[in-house]
Amino acid sequence: MDGTVIDGAYVRNLFAKNLKRFRELLKISQMDLAAVSGLAHNFINDIENEKKFVSDETIAKLARALKVEPYKFFLPVTKLNTQGEDIIAEDFSESIGVIVKEYCSSYFKDNLKYEQDKNMPEENQDG
Repeated sequence: MDGTVIDGAYVRNLFAKNLKRFRELLKISQMDLAAVSGLAHNFINDIENEKKFVSDETIAKLARALKVEPYKFFLPVTKLNTQGEDIIAEDFSESIGVIVKEYCSSYFKDNLKYEQDKNMPEENQDG
């Protein structure tokens, strides 16, 4: 973690930014999202403006309406493009996969070397 204070305001802000971003990616208005999700337009506006927060049922309705996995509403926003615009890390599973693969490779290489050294006759270990 980068030292960010995680509290209710942070979570509410993160959710609001991501909700708006996903809605804008689909090029739909708050009214359109309200119609598709079955939620009130003013409630969606209040969520995006961080005046209200959501229940698990509301998260599910919004996720279905926007065709995203619910966890993506909680992904940190990072500055990625050259204009300095915030872009959501869409799916970090590939990055995590690389990290896990590198760790496992290093772990098994180190353990394999240890096992080889352990099984080597003692007179060959010194020289």
